[in-house]
Amino acid sequence: MASNEKMFPILKWAGGKTQILDKIIQNMPCKYNNYYEPFLGGASVLLNLAPNKPIFVNDINRQLVNLYTQLKENVEKVIQEVNKMDSTPCNKDLYYEARKKYNDKIAKQIFDAEAAALMIWLNKHCFNGLYRVNRQGFFNVPFNNKFYGKSINENNVRVIADYLKKSNITITCLDFEVICANVEKGDFVYFDSPYAPESVTASFTNYTFNGFSLADHERLASLFKRLDKLGAKIMLSNNDVPLIKRLYAGYNIHSFDVKRMINRDANKRFGREVIITNY
Repeated sequence: MASNEKMFPILKWAGGKTQILDKIIQNMPCKYNNYYEPFLGGASVLLNLAPNKPIFVNDINRQLVNLYTQLKENVEKVIQEVNKMDSTPCNKDLYYEARKKYNDKIAKQIFDAEAAALMIWLNKHCFNGLYRVNRQGFFNVPFNNKFYGKSINENNVRVIADYLKKSNITITCLDFEVICANVEKGDFVYFDSPYAPESVTASFTNYTFNGFSLADHERLASLFKRLDKLGAKIMLSNNDVPLIKRLYAGYNIHSFDVKRMINRDANKRFGREVIITNY
């Protein structure tokens, strides 16, 4: 099943791929069997492709996985909860009250429609649409002073929910190696892991409590090579930095310029990224 209506990401997400979708599509394999996306994030690639085949998507962020699960299973409740929050003009006190409620759910590991709605609403009202957590794993992004406006496009949310319900999709919250354990020859795997730093002094991009270390990047490169030998078709996107080019030397590396509007420093809202394939 492929969606007849174009779908758009619900969240503004650091590292979202909306800007480079054309390059991803240009570099997609013509044919493949199962579709794997171990780092789902904002889901812009999945929603644009809407594959009509078995789909296995995953993310280590449990609240993010809950969001997609709730859209699939309980979309009207999610919409109702978001609209309830939108019915009152936002202010600083309301924002921090909602953030506290969301963090209480994280602490208690409550994964429900209200948690999904809070994630959507906070994403629209937090500074620069960032998703950042502290060392305790709690969401800590400040208010963006946006007082009015709808937090969701209800039609888009329902189209996404309908696609998730009708497609042959499995949504998990696992380590990226675990989700790839069943990849077979002819399957397509798209890796969009947290990006490597642009300089040796920069921090690795973190959007989960555990982060993504240099060892994780090396482990991912090793998995890429194992899946390549297996006969899978693999695509990976990341920063155009020496580390990534070293880890994936010998594969097809396509480099290009990008804008990064989520960066708080306007002078750093540009850079170069790569798409790497084994085909």
